[in-house]
Amino acid sequence: MNIKGSTVLLTGASGGIGTALAQKLAAKGARLVVTGRRAEVLQQLETSLGARALVADLSDREAVEDLAERAGPVDILVANAALPSSGHLLDYTPRQIDRSLDVNLRAPLLLSRLLAPHMVAAGRGHLVMIGSLSGRTSSPGTSLYSAAKFGLRGFAHGLRQDLYGTGVGVSIVQPGFVREAGMFADTGAVPPAGIRTVSPEQVAAGAVSAIERNRAEVNVAPLELRLGSAIGGLFPTLAAAAQRRASPASLVQQIAQAQRHQR
Repeated sequence: MNIKGSTVLLTGASGGIGTALAQKLAAKGARLVVTGRRAEVLQQLETSLGARALVADLSDREAVEDLAERAGPVDILVANAALPSSGHLLDYTPRQIDRSLDVNLRAPLLLSRLLAPHMVAAGRGHLVMIGSLSGRTSSPGTSLYSAAKFGLRGFAHGLRQDLYGTGVGVSIVQPGFVREAGMFADTGAVPPAGIRTVSPEQVAAGAVSAIERNRAEVNVAPLELRLGSAIGGLFPTLAAAAQRRASPASLVQQIAQAQRHQR
C-alpha cells in the first residue's frame, strides 16, 4: 500500500503516540484526518501538518458512526485510540468496563466495518489496529486491558483472512512498554529490572511498515519482550508464574493508581 496521496484516518491523534504516528504518516505524504478528544492538540496538528481535525469521543457509540460519516471515504485507517485499563477488575464499575471496551475494542471494530466497504470497492486500502503485547500474554493487573487487546488481535487476524484478495490489508501493531509518551509513560512507573522500552517513533515506524509491506503482525518491543510474549502464549501457566515475579505488586499498584484518575 502506498501511503503517499492516500487519505488516512488516525484515531487517538491527540495522545503522545498519536502525535508520532501523525508526523510519520504526514512525512510519507498522507492526506491526514486526525481525531481525538483534545481539540487543542488536534488544532496543533492541523496547523503543523495540514491535517483535517475531527473531535470525537469514541466511548460514545453514536460518535463512532458520526466520525466515519464525517471523515468520508478513506484509504487507510490507523485505529490508535485507547483508554488505560490497568488494575484489578473488581475495582471497576460496570460503566467503566463498558467505556474501556467501547474505546479499546468496539470502536476500531465498528470503524473497520464502516470504512472497509469503500476500500474494497476501490480495490485498495489498509486497516491498522494499534494493540499491545498485552494482547499476546497477560500479566497481573491487566485483565480488562488484555481482554480488549486479545480481542483486537483476533479481530485483525480474522478480518485479514476475510478481506484476502480484495486489495485491502489488515495489520495489528503491538508495542511493549513505550517511553516518553503514551499510557505507560504517563503513569511515571518504571518497567521491571532488565526490561527495555521503545519510543513512540518506533511504534510509528512499525505502523508504516505494516501498511507498506502488508504485514499481518508487527511487535514493536525488545527481543526479550517479544520472546516472553510468544512463550506466554504457548505456556500460560509457566508465564503467569514468571510474570508475577517480574511484575511486582508495587508496579501494578503504581500504574493502576495513576490511571484511575484518567477513567
